Amino acid sequence: MTVQPILIDGQWRQADATSTFRAENPATRESLPDEYPVSAWNDCDSALEAATAAFEVMRGIPGEDIARFLEEYASRIEARRDELVEMANAETALPVSPRLADVELPRTTNQLRQAAAAAREGSWAMPTIDTATGIRSCYAPIGPVCVFGPNNFPLAFGSVSGGDFAAAIAAGNPVIAKANSSHPGTTRILAEEADAARQATDMPPGTVQLIYRTSHPDGERLVSDPRTGATGYTGSRSAGLKLKTAADAAGRPIYLELSSVNPVVILPGALRERSDEIAGEFTTSCLMGTGQFCTNPGLVVLLKGEETSTFVKMLGDKFQQAPVGTLLSKGVKTNLRANLDVLKEAGAKVIVGDTEGGGQGYSHANTLLSVTGEEFLANAEALQTEAFGNTSLLVVADDVDQVCAAIGRLEGNLTGCVYSDTAGSDDEAYDQIAPHLRGRVGRLLNDKMPTGVAISPAMNHGGPYPATGHPGFTAVGIPASLARFSMLECYDNVRPHRLPACLQDKNPNGTAWRYVDGRWTQDDVTSG
Repeated sequence: MTVQPILIDGQWRQADATSTFRAENPATRESLPDEYPVSAWNDCDSALEAATAAFEVMRGIPGEDIARFLEEYASRIEARRDELVEMANAETALPVSPRLADVELPRTTNQLRQAAAAAREGSWAMPTIDTATGIRSCYAPIGPVCVFGPNNFPLAFGSVSGGDFAAAIAAGNPVIAKANSSHPGTTRILAEEADAARQATDMPPGTVQLIYRTSHPDGERLVSDPRTGATGYTGSRSAGLKLKTAADAAGRPIYLELSSVNPVVILPGALRERSDEIAGEFTTSCLMGTGQFCTNPGLVVLLKGEETSTFVKMLGDKFQQAPVGTLLSKGVKTNLRANLDVLKEAGAKVIVGDTEGGGQGYSHANTLLSVTGEEFLANAEALQTEAFGNTSLLVVADDVDQVCAAIGRLEGNLTGCVYSDTAGSDDEAYDQIAPHLRGRVGRLLNDKMPTGVAISPAMNHGGPYPATGHPGFTAVGIPASLARFSMLECYDNVRPHRLPACLQDKNPNGTAWRYVDGRWTQDDVTSG
């Protein structure tokens, strides 16, 4: 069997491989036929050299040209829709419809086109002009960006197609994509179309490059190399923190999405008003995609009472009755089992589930556990271990003060939600709880499960550590997500014709937000 080539400097070539691997179909537990290389450092070095050369060219490319590339790429993805969806289904067992074909692929092309619009419009650079001092500044591309994609979104968060990729390119940076080993074939097809789009729009050869896998030391060396501008990583906390340690030691920016239990607080009035509805929303959210979402509601906080006891029984019944989905890989199943054991050892009691199997291929029964508020406070660190999969932990607190205390022991999370009644009986409790929760999460929701992450300019898909590596940035939401892959450039008394276009008095980009002499304006600035 021929080993699949890597993409370096505009050429598909055989890797300098130390070994090979195959993806596995998690629904059948069978290895897929194609072999993929584990690259030695020489491949990383070549990719960095090509990306550095591409960056020098891309610094001078207008946003319009970058936008054309992203739009061409989006159209090419749509042209290979059926092939991409078929491959992604084989490698991840995620359903063809609606998940891959009707949700994730359109989301992917939508965010590429949003990134194109941001590149074309240019306001993400936040041009700031102070004519009194002769000082002007703007954000500009930072350099070659390494993107490490996750296992659970092969298209929308993929290393060569997802939000990090789109943001890095839109900001004017070349991307070195490190495929996730769970779906290398899907990533290869995407990279083929990205490179074809590059050629069709005359972008430099090193704009998009693809390596499938490296050793852990070489991955750490890649993110810390002086030629690397920044890194975007989505994946496990253990692997991400090793990369962060290496990048931090070298002073290279790295943006991480690591782990999150996404606490949901459900107040008594909401249960009295609509417990059936909330139980259905929670079950759907928690078990969607077999629970393999970074925004999966993995921790639910309730107040002790008769309505809560009834609600917990209702949830147990729904979990037992719901079909058991397929997990993304053997590794996901192994980690789920291990983390459920951590939760039980810390005092969590099984309500339903906690048995292996029950679905097709790699699977584990839908599992619901519980602890008292007192038990949670006694062992909060272990009891917020992320069990990535179709499971959740219920915390039943004695009173609102104990709810607030439990929230105060939480690590940083992507999301946090409070359900309350519509008549106002929960308002006093909400006013006590919400300020504690607000500081622990990137996105605060009311009366809505957190699973959906809209592609909106206002979206924050980030949060305090360890949800992400830095609470000031988002992985979703254009143009804000571009800021991660930029640097602030300041020009002091620089002659007008030497300034970047967005800082010139006659701005060729036309209408855009600019900060001029203490005032933000969106006037047409082409006239100077």
